[in-house]
Amino acid sequence: MMPYQNLRRVLPLFAILFLALLPVDSGRADPPEGYTFLRYDEGLRIAKRDGKRVFAYFGRYGCGYCDKTNKESFSNAELHKLYTEHYVLVYVDAESGRRLQLSSGETITEMELGAMMKTLVTPYFLFLEPDGQVIYKAPGFQTIQSLLEYDRYIHGGHYKTQTLAQFLGKK
Repeated sequence: MMPYQNLRRVLPLFAILFLALLPVDSGRADPPEGYTFLRYDEGLRIAKRDGKRVFAYFGRYGCGYCDKTNKESFSNAELHKLYTEHYVLVYVDAESGRRLQLSSGETITEMELGAMMKTLVTPYFLFLEPDGQVIYKAPGFQTIQSLLEYDRYIHGGHYKTQTLAQFLGKK
């Protein structure tokens, strides 16, 4: 038998052994540091009680653009101040099987919520009315400037009378 034929039989066993010994991180996706993000169901209950809009962040473990947004945008002090004052902050791990209880009484997972909201990529940001109605969706990496503009648009109530493009003076 030729040496490479032995290697072909043994190589899959080495691959399995190698993968079995890799450290496993069963951690969840993390929201930005320094913010108090709540679970979706809890956040909506508080928003409804307090009459506050919701900022929902859908992220997932290993998402490079989530990490980039957290480090480059959510680290901004002005953004932190505005978002913590103006919104009930909600974080959803888009790959989690953690169960949520909706106001309707329905129980779903965070992953099912992401599918229901059509959050096909991460990060994905939703601005919601206190009753959970979607005001605006922003997929992908967001800069400090774009998040500040969304706040002016949403918190200022401009979304009720014009599109974001109109508000920003774009055609």
